[in-house]
Amino acid sequence: MRFTRRRFVQATAAVAAASALPSLAQQGPIRLGLMTVKTGPLASGGIDMERALQQYLQEKNNTMAGRKVELFVADGGGTPAQTRTKIQELVERDKIHIMIGPLDTASALAADDYIRQAQLLTLSVAAAEDMTQRKPNPVFTRGTSTSSQSAMPLADYAAKNLKYKRMVVIADDIAYGHEMCAGFMRVFEDNGGKVVQRLFPPIAVPDYGTYLAQLKTNVDSIFLGFAGSNGFRFLRQANEYGLMQKVKPIGGMTALDEAVLRNMGDEALGIVTSCWYSAEIDNPINKKFVEGFRKQWKYDPGFYAAATYVEAAVLDQTLQKIGGKIEDKQAFMKAVRSGKFDTCRGPVQFDQYGNVVGNVYIRKVARKEGRLVNTVIHTYPNVSQFWTYKPEEFLKNPVYSRDYPPAKNLES
Repeated sequence: MRFTRRRFVQATAAVAAASALPSLAQQGPIRLGLMTVKTGPLASGGIDMERALQQYLQEKNNTMAGRKVELFVADGGGTPAQTRTKIQELVERDKIHIMIGPLDTASALAADDYIRQAQLLTLSVAAAEDMTQRKPNPVFTRGTSTSSQSAMPLADYAAKNLKYKRMVVIADDIAYGHEMCAGFMRVFEDNGGKVVQRLFPPIAVPDYGTYLAQLKTNVDSIFLGFAGSNGFRFLRQANEYGLMQKVKPIGGMTALDEAVLRNMGDEALGIVTSCWYSAEIDNPINKKFVEGFRKQWKYDPGFYAAATYVEAAVLDQTLQKIGGKIEDKQAFMKAVRSGKFDTCRGPVQFDQYGNVVGNVYIRKVARKEGRLVNTVIHTYPNVSQFWTYKPEEFLKNPVYSRDYPPAKNLES
């Protein structure tokens, strides 16, 4: 065939058109899924997740890296099987490119095989330890923390700063509660303390009376590992039973979350907790976030709200690095795993397993302008999911659970 000038021009135009197809497709909206909880004990946190994510998107005019963002929200009800089904719907019906969530550890573990199978880019809120430890998921990144990542610094603070020697731990009878308490116990006992009692009430227990009656009071403090509204429910009943006059509790990252703190009274004053976030963190990004959230909802954002606001910031900044090409999963994962990000919780980066390395704050409940807040009294910088333990040694042991590490100092 004779290659004329006309055919050359036609061929060149065809190549140009073909090369333009990916960029044209790329101009379609980024389809973002939020897997949250709107019913049950975890609903208050799940609703805050949606509110904060909506706020971030509104602040960015629903645009990231020059592309519009469409949000698809699903409610897993805190039930692992239902959450897995809803994630499948987000992928196969709504065709999402990336998911933020799920909220709870059990649901994340139940959906892990499907997330891998679908190669679904996931920015997780759930704290499931092994998803960034012994069984790392190659498309899974977590900008919040593992279950124990904030509990281990609190154990260090309790032993070294508060000089506690004897502790009770109590938490929801779910993977999150088990892992949190296990990490706290390990570090506390490595620092010379003793956990003399452990209790795990069901997550939906209607009344804590039975457990309050069992609690030992010849201790320095009680560690609370509750999620959702359960920390508020437990403390309210503990106060009614007179327990708060006998022993002052300390709390894990969701026990006295801002979402429930607004419903509490003076019984919460002075309680020390640890978390990777506080509405009182003094940085420009957080001030803007808190001001916007308070203006719309009339209360401070806490763990759950900050979780999606942080993950949205990580998503936004990663997309900017890769030119908005969310369809290129390999490029996305490379950029997010190697990046450093400015967020409302402070600067964060990720380890080789996809888990965040960032500040953990020791907080104390105080009254400010008529409301209860978690004031920051100490900061542990650049906290790893492995705390100060060597990762290779840490990973040789079983995942934190009800059975590991073994409780050596329990008293009958």
